[in-house]
Amino acid sequence: MAKYIINGGARLEGSVAVECAKNAYLPILASTILCEHGDITLYKAPRFTDVINMCAILERLGIAVKHENGVLRINAESANARFVPVEVAKLLRSSIFTLGALLGRFKRARVAYPGGCDIGLRPIDIHLKGLKDMGVKITESHGILNCDATALHGGTITLDFASVGATENLVLCAVLGRERVVIQNCAREPEIVDMCNFLNKMGARIYGAGTDSIEIEPVSRLVGTEYTPIGDRIIAGTYLIAAAITHGEIEVSGVNPAIFASLIDKLRVSGCLLRVKSDKIYLKSPKTLKSVGLIETQVYPGFPTDLQAQLLTLETVSRGSCVVHENIFESRFKFVPELIKMGARVRVRGLSAFVDGVEGLSGAEVYAKDLRGGASLVLAGLCANGYTIVNDIFHIERGYQDLDIRLNELGADIRREAGA
Repeated sequence: MAKYIINGGARLEGSVAVECAKNAYLPILASTILCEHGDITLYKAPRFTDVINMCAILERLGIAVKHENGVLRINAESANARFVPVEVAKLLRSSIFTLGALLGRFKRARVAYPGGCDIGLRPIDIHLKGLKDMGVKITESHGILNCDATALHGGTITLDFASVGATENLVLCAVLGRERVVIQNCAREPEIVDMCNFLNKMGARIYGAGTDSIEIEPVSRLVGTEYTPIGDRIIAGTYLIAAAITHGEIEVSGVNPAIFASLIDKLRVSGCLLRVKSDKIYLKSPKTLKSVGLIETQVYPGFPTDLQAQLLTLETVSRGSCVVHENIFESRFKFVPELIKMGARVRVRGLSAFVDGVEGLSGAEVYAKDLRGGASLVLAGLCANGYTIVNDIFHIERGYQDLDIRLNELGADIRREAGA
């Protein structure tokens, strides 16, 4: 397996533009299944492993996908397969989005249970209950979901939890339906808004995205379009924390600062100077970082679970103590034992972690357990004394493109070494 070798201690300086959001691109790619007429052009296509794997799933479904010079050209007119097999579904969690889109277009689908990072149970029960409430008949056999939406109907669907994936799946299923659908207690994430904007540009009639109630008026067909998904707020946040943890100075561009204001507020509490303008965020880190005291992950617009590991890592070298409550995924602290190898003082009790800041971390050989936890180990390596080896970086490359190159351009000393 490939690894990062990091010589810590360099101060990050400069500017970096972030890629389009992984969590926006994946449901948008699934949405293309619904387009029976014309070509779709998606710009600024990132080379995240998850995006590559989702494109492979589309191709397995008979969809033409061409990637050149950062542009994805997709034609779904010839889509014919309705089965997402285990060998491709297991590659990423977002394969489940194909279920709603396949049901929306073909009214029948067979989909294997999805894979992805092992950060908790992340059951799809909320997805399935919502689909059943819309009239979809679902049976399970040997890990395969067999779904029939020929009796799909409208009405009001209330989610038990504001699940991002369930909200997206229900929208995708309803767009080409027969009757109006209202989804209540839905998730409000900006990536959902982006998917709905994309669908509307293809001719859908979706209202209320970004609120807790989305209304879908069905249409008979969708047509091709051109679109550029939003910038990745999690990548932007990771770079800002990288600058903070190395006492650096950085400008991050290509993302709307308003969609991760909760992180910006925390970084200000830590003592960082931040200036926000248009799609740019400037950060200058102080010589001594202060603990933020409390980190509590919540659904949007609360603090994002995908930035919890990175900010916790910053807390390990901040003056004072911090309590971290993880309210979204129960296994988000798998990276903590690796941080402890580097000298961090962290105690995990159930869904909470208690962090006491130390003067500094020391380089060690560590292992990425998942995407965001892996990124946090890179951050730790950037500020640690000596060399850090981060193994199993295939997790990190699911959602970060050329991370070593970007960090080196900012002054880091990091090398990617391919596996045997």
